[in-house]
This record gives sequence, structure tokens and C-alpha cells, in this order.
Amino acid sequence: METGRPHNSPSDDRQLWNRSGHDRGATAIVVAHLVTVVRRGLSMDRYETFVEGGTVYVGSDDGPLEVAPLDDIVAAAGGPAWTITYSEAEKERYAGMDTSDEGLVVDVVDMLHAMTHSQRFVETLAAHPTEVPADDTISPRAGLFVGKLLENLEHGVA
Repeated sequence: METGRPHNSPSDDRQLWNRSGHDRGATAIVVAHLVTVVRRGLSMDRYETFVEGGTVYVGSDDGPLEVAPLDDIVAAAGGPAWTITYSEAEKERYAGMDTSDEGLVVDVVDMLHAMTHSQRFVETLAAHPTEVPADDTISPRAGLFVGKLLENLEHGVA
């Protein structure tokens, strides 16, 4: 083991340690992540959601990816408005949680427009069919998108 470096120090090619051998903290973690992303050829691009002609699309490297009609997405999300609520169980379990936003109404289409997506999500979305199965009301692609929309409505956009 080298003097001045912890046993599990990163390799020299990442240059995450300063000359005195001390970890640079959060900077080291971010740089290590970026090195991994670049080495593995992963993309950090984010792709936007947009509506054109009444249809929801997600950007992709191959151009706009059609998701579903906006009306179908809004209906599957429960309607055009989402009211922020907290159950009594949530309030008891997380007593210190800020619930001052309870009762606020979020516009579902505004939330939809605020959503961005990773390349992995867009590729997964593209792999799902757009045809609506006979026993369903939306396509598998729309269902995946609505699932992410509902997650964002419930937990906010990170």
C-alpha cells in the first residue's frame, strides 16, 4: 500500500487524489462517475417530452419518438389535474416531512412538458409496441410513459 493513500484508492489515471493524498470528496465521486460513463460509452444526454398535433413525443437520437395521443395520456393519469395529498400514515411515519404543498393542484400537461428522459429510458420506450391490445385502453409504450408520469406526479421531478 502506498503511503498517504487509503488501501482502496482509485488508480492514478483518474487523478482523484491531490498531492497530499487526500480525497477530494464529492468532486472525486463525480469525476469517478464521469470516467466510468465515458469508458463504457454511456450517454448522459437527456431527452425532452413535447406535444405536437395532439400527440406526445419524446426526443431521441433518431428523431421524435411517438408515445401516444395526449388525451389518452391525460386520461390514463387520472385527468388534467393532480392534487398533492399526504395520507395520515405518511404524515405519522415522516413526522418532519414538509406537507405545506398539500392541496396544491398540479397541471398534468405542465408536468409532462417538464419531464426529461435518459437514453436508456428512451431506448426502452422505443422497444415497446404502440398498438393498443384488445383488452386494454393504452399501448404498452403509453403505459410505460404514464407510469413515469405518475411517479413524477407523486414524487416530483428530480
